[in-house]
Amino acid sequence: MAGVTDTPAPASPSPAPTTLGELRASGATPRPVKAEIRANLLARLAAGEPSLPGMVGFEDTVLPEVERALIAGHDLVLLGERGQGKTRLIRTLVGLLDEWTPVLVGSELNEHPLAPISVWAHRQIAEHGDATPVGWLHRSDRFGEKLATPDTSVGDLIGDVDPIKVAEGRTLGDPETVHYGLVPRTNRGIFSVNELPDLAERIQVALLNVLEERDIQIRGYRVRLPLDLLLVASANPEDYTNRGRIITPLKDRFGAEVRTHYPIELANEIRLLQQEAHTSWVGVDGAVRAGDAALATPVIPGHLVEIVARFTRLVRESSHVDQRSGVSARFAIAGLETVAASAVRRAAVAGETRPVARVVDLPAIVPASRGKVEFADAGADPDDDRELEILDHLLRQATAQTFRARCAGLDLTGLQEHFTGGETVESGELVPAPALLGQLGTIPKLAELLGRLGVPEGDHSAEQAAAAVEFALEGLYLTRRLAKDTDGGRTVYGA
Repeated sequence: MAGVTDTPAPASPSPAPTTLGELRASGATPRPVKAEIRANLLARLAAGEPSLPGMVGFEDTVLPEVERALIAGHDLVLLGERGQGKTRLIRTLVGLLDEWTPVLVGSELNEHPLAPISVWAHRQIAEHGDATPVGWLHRSDRFGEKLATPDTSVGDLIGDVDPIKVAEGRTLGDPETVHYGLVPRTNRGIFSVNELPDLAERIQVALLNVLEERDIQIRGYRVRLPLDLLLVASANPEDYTNRGRIITPLKDRFGAEVRTHYPIELANEIRLLQQEAHTSWVGVDGAVRAGDAALATPVIPGHLVEIVARFTRLVRESSHVDQRSGVSARFAIAGLETVAASAVRRAAVAGETRPVARVVDLPAIVPASRGKVEFADAGADPDDDRELEILDHLLRQATAQTFRARCAGLDLTGLQEHFTGGETVESGELVPAPALLGQLGTIPKLAELLGRLGVPEGDHSAEQAAAAVEFALEGLYLTRRLAKDTDGGRTVYGA
């Protein structure tokens, strides 16, 4: 799909020249797309700027390999399990193109006015000379991508003879009878083939000339078009033996193969969550997002973001999960958004002033994320609750790890002593913050607890306090200092 990138709208207006004569007088010169990318990449590196902004956790591993490939002028293939950011990385490459580039108005191939390649373009320039109209193409429109599927045809990628043009009287060998496919229409840009092994092998053959000779063949006759583009593909490693493979001659024509990975450090997992969750309506680390109403701005405290990140990592490492499939970053992102939605639902039903996520919202992740994990015993009964039990156990483990990391050395005996006389505290997914806090009365060292959890001093609201206290109660339960009884959406803590 052309033009679908993460590149922002134009930051500056297009340049002034509107005719071939004006463009030539301005001193403009054609530059191959790989040279363009190389120059802009080196400029960013020299200025100390991120080469590919927004790629979390790849700074010391994947990005140096990608940078070397781009500087060398190589087409590349990215290998990695699902949800490792391969498509995101490919779309980010568009930011290395010049913001604006001149094109012949009406050209299907984005031809540079000073370097035409088609019969149509040469005829236009011969007829109009210096008055040939020139337009300007933004870099966001210089990107094309195709999700490889078994039904993808050579016509989709390369092109086919247009029977209507033949019927108009042109001969079959006339290059102007061709209806160009996605690849030539992305000339002077970046073209991506996602999930390349899913492309039928006979269709992969059609890309051989594009990668090496930089020309195309259609319906048995050769169309000499010196295409100028960067070709990038993505693939899952297991696809080489399961769903398909990249044919050897095609692999040989890619200049570089780069392996991606999931975030190695917990801090990067958390950064990725904060960046990729739908933060237009979800606030993290206590930051409230602007909105029309409080219900449109749920907040997920930082300790809950950490729990979701740890939970994701534990699921990836579990022996019960199919390691070849992996656990996508979308697993964690969807989980965080589910937690936020649970908080919004409570605020709407129970009348909370401000939706702030709490520990009681975490169990909603388990049933919602079950379909995003492939378990090693895939042949088991789909109605078996064992998978839910595994996920629930790992979620409790992630909560306990976060409690130990955040509250190590914190004196919670005052909170624990509340239960020595047989008192209980009832919580639940629809119990509002004031009702939860009202059962506890004065809470010793609450300010210190809030500080440990990173809640700003000016944001000690009832909702934030309830979120912190409930996390402390759950931590005391998981470290066997309190008891807990759960029945549906109702949770009771006691001695």
